[in-house]
Amino acid sequence: MKVEVTVNDEYMGDIIGDLNRRRGRILGMTPIGGGLQVIEAEVPQAEMFKYATDLRSMTQARGSFKLTFVRYEEVPGNISAKVIEQARMEREQQ
Repeated sequence: MKVEVTVNDEYMGDIIGDLNRRRGRILGMTPIGGGLQVIEAEVPQAEMFKYATDLRSMTQARGSFKLTFVRYEEVPGNISAKVIEQARMEREQQ
């Protein structure tokens, strides 16, 4: 997903760090005046659940974001192994 996060300058470091933690790729930052910046990044959709709540917490409810579908990509090997193992365990419990 492509995410565009609009935040005050003072929250830039926290937001960029959070997007990186969510396996995001920062594409750029654009100042839009009034002390605001738009951060553009690509982040896997699976990592964006509950982002609205987290963004609200990090920016004291001053940040906003917009998600747009970009493309499908293959899941990294270490994460796909976890998903497969979890599915296997769930199947065995049934």
